[in-house]
Amino acid sequence: MDLELLANRYRQVQAEVPAGVKLVAVSKKRTVAEIKALYDLGHRAFGENYPQELRDKQPLLPADIEWHFIGSLQANKVKYLFPFIHLVHSVDRANLLDELEKRAARAGCTPGVLLQVHIAEEATKQGFTPDELRELVATGPLASRWPTLRFRGLMGMATNTGNHAQVRREFGGLAALHRELLQSGAVNAALFKELSMGMTADLREAVDAGSTMVRIGTAIFGERG
Repeated sequence: MDLELLANRYRQVQAEVPAGVKLVAVSKKRTVAEIKALYDLGHRAFGENYPQELRDKQPLLPADIEWHFIGSLQANKVKYLFPFIHLVHSVDRANLLDELEKRAARAGCTPGVLLQVHIAEEATKQGFTPDELRELVATGPLASRWPTLRFRGLMGMATNTGNHAQVRREFGGLAALHRELLQSGAVNAALFKELSMGMTADLREAVDAGSTMVRIGTAIFGERG
């Protein structure tokens, strides 16, 4: 591992992320040593995609790391995230909320969750449709149904395309939905402030649309060998 190269990449990414936008370093398939090297540079928020991988890494790394789960999550794998998970970005269905609520209550913790919205044209991407999310909140305040969870905002992934206008339109739609939900009364406006959108290829479009949290991996760690 080239520590100087890692530090240079990290500084370059930091320079591109505006103040007030949280940088989540995507560390899936990265070694404990790579994560610790970035931690030693002062970084604390790391995003993982695979529950068992996160479960295995977590005890080998400093306890003050802020762990974000950003991948597709099966209900039977939720147990691997507790009690240490800080924020789950990829909550895309009500039964997953049920399982997260059950595990959080059992573990005695209050993790944050983001509701993932399907904004891309690609069918492979997951999430609630905007109308499904409207139906979910129409039943009443989310906190009354899942009282142990902290609903922190929305997450979305734009279409993987070179069409920047399309990406801006998709992120803009997610930001508009976020504003709509804040005005609905179904969420706690003091908590529901996050918009997790933007990766290496569409960082600028996401920030311009109002992202509060970006998920960057390769631009920091480089290509995996």
